[in-house]
Amino acid sequence: MSNTIQLKIWAIVIACGINLANSAAQQRPNIIFLLADDLGWGDLSCYGNAKIATPNIDALAQRGTLFTHYYQSSPVCSPSRTGLMTGRFPASLRVHTALENQPAGNREKGCVDFLDPNTPTVTRLLQENGYVTAHFGKWHLGATADAPPPSTYGISVERTGNSNTTNKLPKADRSASSKTIIDEVIQFVEAYKAEPFYVNSWFFDVHAILEPSQEQLDAVKHLGISDRVPFYSPAQIYYGTLRELDIQVGRLVKKLEELGLLDNTLVIFSSDNGPEDIDVINASHSGVGSAGPFRGRKRSLYEGGIRVPFIVSWPGHVPTGRVDEENIIGGVDFLPTICAIAGVSVPQDQAFDGEDRSACLFGETAARRKPLFWEWRYGVPGHLMHKSPTLSVRDGRWVFLMNHDGSRRELYDIVADPMEMSNLADQQADIAQKLAAQLAHWQRSLPPTKDIKTAGKRIYPWPEGMGKVSNTSYDQ
Repeated sequence: MSNTIQLKIWAIVIACGINLANSAAQQRPNIIFLLADDLGWGDLSCYGNAKIATPNIDALAQRGTLFTHYYQSSPVCSPSRTGLMTGRFPASLRVHTALENQPAGNREKGCVDFLDPNTPTVTRLLQENGYVTAHFGKWHLGATADAPPPSTYGISVERTGNSNTTNKLPKADRSASSKTIIDEVIQFVEAYKAEPFYVNSWFFDVHAILEPSQEQLDAVKHLGISDRVPFYSPAQIYYGTLRELDIQVGRLVKKLEELGLLDNTLVIFSSDNGPEDIDVINASHSGVGSAGPFRGRKRSLYEGGIRVPFIVSWPGHVPTGRVDEENIIGGVDFLPTICAIAGVSVPQDQAFDGEDRSACLFGETAARRKPLFWEWRYGVPGHLMHKSPTLSVRDGRWVFLMNHDGSRRELYDIVADPMEMSNLADQQADIAQKLAAQLAHWQRSLPPTKDIKTAGKRIYPWPEGMGKVSNTSYDQ
């Protein structure tokens, strides 16, 4: 064989190898995670809200799969985000509630000042395996003076708020919050479209305090009080903001289409916890947010506080127009699931609490291997019906709640009774005892903290004679 022929053969082999490598690289999807703030399970029209249309987020669901049994790891922001980033139950990392900017406040609540930078994160694992990673918007994983910037956690490009960073988001009116974040995402996508990328797009909307523009308010006039009343209804304020969030999601998807990236981009939309309660004074307009049919709101371990929207779209991979009412997925599953989809191995020396649920995203029905656990060590505002016990577990169709001291045992068949109205702890004593033991064992593994007197209590000042009231307990 002549040298010329040999060279031609080698050229063909090398070219084939390059094409195969490029083909393999193309199979690694871009990933964009859109996370709303304080958006309830029932706030989107695709989840049953008849008051407001969210056509762009609905379109994501129509192009992909909508999940009805998705849970964040906490009923408030910092711990739920910790679960997403780390695959760990946030209480095990001493992130129990919203982290404050001052250490004294965190000490009072038994929390760390910031997420331990030595903890493996989904962004770091992807970054170490060839992804360009980015985070735009809310951070809320530590903003004290000594807190590490988001880049410490494996983030290549970031423009954030609620963080200790020099790369702050551009200042904008509160009404332009979602637009500002999507501007940053689009700029990043355009710059790194030739490489596999991962983006956290964590919105501030619809978290209070909301200040929609006049244009945003006018777009939901039908939710107003009256043309003669010189102020706007809470519904206008809330849904005007939500409509703007939906518009910005649509704007991003359109840009992905224009860039030819949509077919190889996994887009996920969710919320960090359930909707705010009207009793929180600076957030009264956010009390409009809907938990759908569920009991509980933000800070509650009942379904409405932790069960949130979860929409997944990836053309040709995620089933189209599907509503998944079977699979149970948790925020702690996010890291192992995303890593599996990206072809990234998770460290074997780390005890992740979540599990790989990628098969569920691709249309399979699979039982969980591990239960999901929650802890909430503080009081719950609002109506007595939202004031949950301090611990909860979901295992299969069963949800079991109790306080740290074993009181208020509540067992619900969450498939048959999603509103959690019928406590079966006495009728199904064996199941209740089994789950109580699981929950107590998990709780003992957590870092200890001081008791909060209002945690897990349901007390109402019931009227008595002579115009007096007494605190009546409704705890079981």
